Amino acid sequence: MPSEEFVRGMLYLSLTVVGVPGNTAVIVAFLILFYQERRLLAADAIVLHLACANLLVVAIRCLLETLASLGVADIFGDVSCKAVIFIYRTSRALSIWLTFLLSTYQCLSIAPPGSRWASLRSLVAHYLAFVFLFLWVLNTCMTTAAILFSFGSKNDSSLLNNGINVQFCYVNFPSKLSKQANGAAQVGRDVVPMALMTLASLIILIFLYKHSRQVKGLRSSSSSSGGSSSSSGGAERRAAKVVVVLVTLYVVLYGVDNGLWVYTLTVRKTMSSSLISDLRIFFSSLYAALSPLVIIASNRKVNSRLRCVAHEKPVTEKGTSPSSV
Repeated sequence: MPSEEFVRGMLYLSLTVVGVPGNTAVIVAFLILFYQERRLLAADAIVLHLACANLLVVAIRCLLETLASLGVADIFGDVSCKAVIFIYRTSRALSIWLTFLLSTYQCLSIAPPGSRWASLRSLVAHYLAFVFLFLWVLNTCMTTAAILFSFGSKNDSSLLNNGINVQFCYVNFPSKLSKQANGAAQVGRDVVPMALMTLASLIILIFLYKHSRQVKGLRSSSSSSGGSSSSSGGAERRAAKVVVVLVTLYVVLYGVDNGLWVYTLTVRKTMSSSLISDLRIFFSSLYAALSPLVIIASNRKVNSRLRCVAHEKPVTEKGTSPSSV
């Protein structure tokens, strides 16, 4: 096995080992929460949906790339390439837009009660299922080119004029104009939510700064009455900080991804090497692998449910042993 293929396989394996268990744990925790409380808050539903999209990104692309790079399985034919690229691009785009939706909803949550922004937050929460459906339809329609123009690497790649090499698959557009138009649409689809979620994060940071100054000014005079309000306010501030961390992680990693994508579109000969495509997939998948770790470490609902699952078996054994004796 060539050393390049081995290193490539180990990189994707590291993303798979981190991303699949991490996103699965987040999904299980919220399913337990839904089973216990019979409902999910809007922010929890968005995070659950985000974890599902990230799981698809890591499991569909990184796991299969690992198997192919290490020579475990040769699964990339024409049909499988179309399916893998289509699912990967759709779930990747969903991950981006769900992060934007989470940051926007968290930004609306800090609005004063009774304001128009608070009413908009309630409206988003009420029609959240339709928002999810709209995002699925939008991103599915924007990735149909993957079905039309992608095929397996066993074909003769020397005939490709406007293609993109993604190692085991190729995406060959019928013309240079269609390639650039598709690339511009994907960049726009990523840059628009990136700009909006960055703006939402800046608003959250300004709110947190102002709130911290108010707390410092009122701490000495309202220490007794501020206990209950500080607990609820602390939960909101923790949630806001988590969203800011996720957005920062997204902007850095997907910024590199989109920068490499623009380079791919503007440079003529990129078919001879798949290094650029490998780097793009790695950085975009890195967000899907690292974001569940941020959620597990900072979300108390997820953390507490996972601890209950981890200690459920020992507690059950201790409780049943006396009765069985």
